[in-house]
Amino acid sequence: MTNATAPLRIAIMGEGRMGSLIRSTAEGVRTEAGTAAFEVVAQIGFDLSAADSAPAADVLIDFSNVVTLPAVANYVRRVGCALVSGTTGYTDEQMDELRSLSQVAPVLHSGNYSLGIAALRHATTLAARELAGFDVEIVETHHNQKVDAPSGTAKLLLDAVVDAEAAEGRGEYHPVYGREGMVGKRDPREVGMHSLRGGTVAGVHTVSFFGADEEVSLTHRATSRQIFVNGALAAARKMAGREPGMYGFDEVMFG
Repeated sequence: MTNATAPLRIAIMGEGRMGSLIRSTAEGVRTEAGTAAFEVVAQIGFDLSAADSAPAADVLIDFSNVVTLPAVANYVRRVGCALVSGTTGYTDEQMDELRSLSQVAPVLHSGNYSLGIAALRHATTLAARELAGFDVEIVETHHNQKVDAPSGTAKLLLDAVVDAEAAEGRGEYHPVYGREGMVGKRDPREVGMHSLRGGTVAGVHTVSFFGADEEVSLTHRATSRQIFVNGALAAARKMAGREPGMYGFDEVMFG
């Protein structure tokens, strides 16, 4: 267990835009008593071997890249800390590695750390349940430096639709990633997934439900990465000292 009066010791994987923003934000957070809420004990950049000797933290925060997973796993196993991961684009095999890691450490993995996105997921589930027979399309937009598509958040929204339809006994729904050529009549059980890339867009996600003569669209717009940083740091405080296991963002923040 961590000392409630001492700063939470965090390590950060990555020195890019997210890693730098996590650090600058963490270093500025103060408790009600005016003391530092976090102590950044390590930040690991391109030299992943630095993780082998980095000081122990209570929580490792990782918003970097899929290639860092071995270094992330080795660090967590070595120091026995919790992991808060916002890295997206993992393969099935890499997700299996995260789940294996959760056997020895508390692991939180989420494609989005925004409270607004959490609300959008709930609203998407409700709409999918109530709007039987409506066609569903998901569109996500991000900056031109994002390397994976669709976004992790779009996949979370897809899961919300698929799970809701299954719970209502309407059969299996499946994603279709973009359309080109003579694709034929739309399958009523497909969910269109579309990714737009350009400029400096922090993130826009829209779930649209198309029925006969009416349309319902739910949209979340992120104007900066700060919302994800704030959510990750809040989650880090709740993950420290937990029992090993795989956790979800909603479970940690609202459970």
